[in-house]
Amino acid sequence: MVNTTQPVADLTPAPAVKKLQDERLKEVSLLTKIMRRPELGALAGLILVTIFFFSTADSSMFTLAGVMNILSPAAQLGILAIAAALLMIGGEFDLSIGSMVAFTGLVFGAFITLSGLPLIVAIAATFVVAAFLGAVNGQIVIRTRLPSFIVTLAFLFILRGLSLVGLKWATGGSTQMRGIGAQSGEDWVREIFSGTALEGLFSWLAAHDLIAKFPNGTPTVTGVPVSILWFIGMALAATWLLLRTRAGNWIFAAGGDANAARNSGVPVDRVKTSLFMLTACAAALVAILTVLDAGSTDARRGFQKEFEAIIAAVIGGCLLTGGYGSAIGAFFGAIIFGMVSIGLTYTRFDSDWFQVFLGAMLLLAVLFNNFIRRKVTGER
Repeated sequence: MVNTTQPVADLTPAPAVKKLQDERLKEVSLLTKIMRRPELGALAGLILVTIFFFSTADSSMFTLAGVMNILSPAAQLGILAIAAALLMIGGEFDLSIGSMVAFTGLVFGAFITLSGLPLIVAIAATFVVAAFLGAVNGQIVIRTRLPSFIVTLAFLFILRGLSLVGLKWATGGSTQMRGIGAQSGEDWVREIFSGTALEGLFSWLAAHDLIAKFPNGTPTVTGVPVSILWFIGMALAATWLLLRTRAGNWIFAAGGDANAARNSGVPVDRVKTSLFMLTACAAALVAILTVLDAGSTDARRGFQKEFEAIIAAVIGGCLLTGGYGSAIGAFFGAIIFGMVSIGLTYTRFDSDWFQVFLGAMLLLAVLFNNFIRRKVTGER
C-alpha cells in the first residue's frame, strides 16, 4: 500500500527571519527615541548658549524687548534656513539663496517704483520670478547631473552681478533703490509683510501689568515683528510637511537614495525641483519683508546668508549627505545664531568673537550629531 500522506511543512521561522521579527517588535526606550531625533544637537546647543549668556550677559537680554531683539535677525535667517534644511534633506544644496535675496529685492522694488504695480501684484510677481529661477537651478542640476554645489555657486555670482547691474540701471548709477516704502502704499497687504502684529494684545498685557511699560502706560514692546510670525509659521508648516505628508516621505527618500526612490515610484526630479523653487521663494519672502521694513533695497542685501542658512541647518541636524534632518532643528539653529549675534552686545566680550563662536558651534554640532547617530544606529 502506497503512503500518500504529504509531509507537513515546517512553519518554524528561520533564524534570520525570527531575528528580523524580533528587531521590529523590540520596544525602544524613550531615551533612544529622543537620541534619534535630528534636532537634539540644536536643542542641546540652544540650552548651552542660553546658560552661557544667562551667566555672562546683562539681565536686560532676557527681558521681552531683549528677546524680540534676538528673534528679529533669527527670523530672517530662519526662513532661509528652514527652506535650506528641506533641500539638504532632499540631497541638494543652494548656495544662491543670499544673492537671490538681493536680486528678488531688486525685482520687487522695480515692480513697485518703476512699473507702479499694486503691492499685492508686485508681491505675487516677485514670487513667480523667484520660483522660475529656482526651477532653472533645479533643472540644470537634474539634466546635467552636475553637483548642486557647483550650479548654485555659479548662480550666486550671476544673481549678485545682475543685482549690481540692475540697480545701477534702475537708479541711474546707485547701488541702492530708495522710496519703495513710500510708493508701496498702506493697506492690509502691507500689514501682512511689514511692521508688528498683535499690538492690541500687548497693550492689554501692559494695561494689566503683565509686561513692562513706560510711565505713560505704553508697552515697551508694542507687538511682535511680522517676520517672527512668518518664521514660526514656516517652521510649523515645514515640520508638518516632513512628518505628516507623503511629500515629506518623498523628500527623505530622494535625499537618502535617489535611485532606490525612483525605483519605488518617487518622483525624485519633481521633488528636487520643487525644493529648489521653495528655497528661492523663501529668499523672495525675506527680500519682501526686509524691503518693506527698510523702504529700500541694495546690492549687498542677503550677503553671506547662504552660508549662515546652511550653518543653521547643519546645527539643526541636517546631514551634508542628505536624507536626514529636521525643520525644527533649523528653527533652533537660527535662534542660536540670533542669540549669539545679538547676545555678545549684552556682554563684555568683543562682538568680533561672533564668527569664532559660530564656527565652533558648527563644528561641535556636526561632531555631536555624528556621535549620536553612530551610537543609535550601531555604525562604526
